[in-house]
Amino acid sequence: MFPFIDLAKINTRFAFERSFSAFVQSAQYIQGEACAQFEEAFATYCGSKYCIGVSSGSSALYLILKAYKILGKLRDNDAIIVPTNTYIASVFAITQNNLIPIFAEPSTQDFLIDVSKLSNLMNDRIKAIMPVHLYGQICDMSSILDFAKIHNLLVIEDSAQAHGAYFADSTRRVGSYGNAAAFSFYPAKNLGALGDGGAITTDDDELATMIRSLGNAGSTSKYIHTFDGINARLDSLQALILHTKLSLLDSDNTHRRNIANIYMQEIRHSEIILPTHRALYPHSHVWHLFVIRTKERERLQEYLSRNGVQTLIHYPIPVHKQQVYACYNHLELPIAQTLQNEILSLPISQVQSIEDTHRIVEIINAFV
Repeated sequence: MFPFIDLAKINTRFAFERSFSAFVQSAQYIQGEACAQFEEAFATYCGSKYCIGVSSGSSALYLILKAYKILGKLRDNDAIIVPTNTYIASVFAITQNNLIPIFAEPSTQDFLIDVSKLSNLMNDRIKAIMPVHLYGQICDMSSILDFAKIHNLLVIEDSAQAHGAYFADSTRRVGSYGNAAAFSFYPAKNLGALGDGGAITTDDDELATMIRSLGNAGSTSKYIHTFDGINARLDSLQALILHTKLSLLDSDNTHRRNIANIYMQEIRHSEIILPTHRALYPHSHVWHLFVIRTKERERLQEYLSRNGVQTLIHYPIPVHKQQVYACYNHLELPIAQTLQNEILSLPISQVQSIEDTHRIVEIINAFV
């Protein structure tokens, strides 16, 4: 059996017991030293001035947009460009803040937002763009930042799947390019908690202060509530776990690249299109997911399942075609709608063995 991801194997590599014992003795279970230490470490890792730990990647995106509204950078019914081939939380954050999503097509080459088509989407209501670093590959941030500068747009990075990725040959990681960035620490992420968790990175003093307040019930001091906030604090125990796991993130990402390289070099099948990545800049992709395309997806997925290879689809329905967004169902985004029927995610993780990967390749290449 070749599981899509083995969370138990990923996490049993770490000796959490001693840290957990000290944590229990500290009695600082909410917003304690563990949170502060992780926030400082992750901000340094990303190259950002601030990191604010929050309860999930979804709440991270929501809080960024809510903070911008309170600060007057966004208003009701302002619009935000967002790819439609993303996890729906990217768009929930927009609509739950009474903002309007402007759905963008992906590139057929790398599945990321197609920068060449952004100008066709522009109108006076658009005030921000949300590049999603999908599957672990950082978007073309140079072009996106240039576009945002021309049109005076906020740039909010959805970095939920790309912890540690660089852009091109830069020394800057995701989370340090936009005005703010949201991260998810869902257990299956490259840096995953043992439950839910998320973070926001930014260099903006005012934004960081506002987000920290909004995520702590809108308080500026205990029992003094200045804003209409929510409870979205990062659990201190999860912060402790994430701080421990952060030390292995770069080596884990390197292993994922090694797995991806085997797939890229050894999968040879006329019915399968391999993903495109910036080969000259391998660190621009941390391979959270390895996504192939095939017109024979259902047959291939069934065949792989019979042979013990677990696969998933990320994502089977573009957001603009989801029932919850029925008001956008009339939109036709043909590239995204084609990809939804062809994409298939193969197993990849920091604990997947080289031997298992070669065997998966053999099974794939034998598909008829």
